[in-house]
Amino acid sequence: MEISNAKQVINIDAQLMERINELLSHYPADKKKSALLPVLHEVQDAHDNWLSIELQDKVAEILEIKPIEVYEVVSFYTMYNQKPIGKYMFEFCRTSCCAIRGAENLMDYTCEKLGIKEGETTPDGMFTVVGVECLGACGYAPMMQLGDYYKENLTKEKVDQIIEDCRNGKVNLH
Repeated sequence: MEISNAKQVINIDAQLMERINELLSHYPADKKKSALLPVLHEVQDAHDNWLSIELQDKVAEILEIKPIEVYEVVSFYTMYNQKPIGKYMFEFCRTSCCAIRGAENLMDYTCEKLGIKEGETTPDGMFTVVGVECLGACGYAPMMQLGDYYKENLTKEKVDQIIEDCRNGKVNLH
């Protein structure tokens, strides 16, 4: 499990707790753990898109489960971030179809252009680049996910434009 030394302000406010309770209402009262994945999404979204150990402990407390049960899920799924990430996270698919069509080279190109290595965040906190498993858009390879959106049939020129658009605030993440 990767552990970050970054400090995170934990803020489970009334609005977030209301949303968590709404999610819990979809499951039997004695099966709160069933809501773990959607609760983690909500909590991560409300905390700068990452989950510190302390925040994971708070989720365990809310769901009345052991902290290790939360750690296991957060460390298994790449959709949960265990350290601060950039405002724009480029998630390059690195599975067969995308790899054959050059996704690894495009990810390397992007990292070089931004001056970071895979898994790192730019010093200004704008960009993080990671490789992920199949995103299910094999017919549009190479591709990456940026926020809630897929960027497909990527080329170096398209990556350059995406970076420029992000820098100019022209990219909607949700």
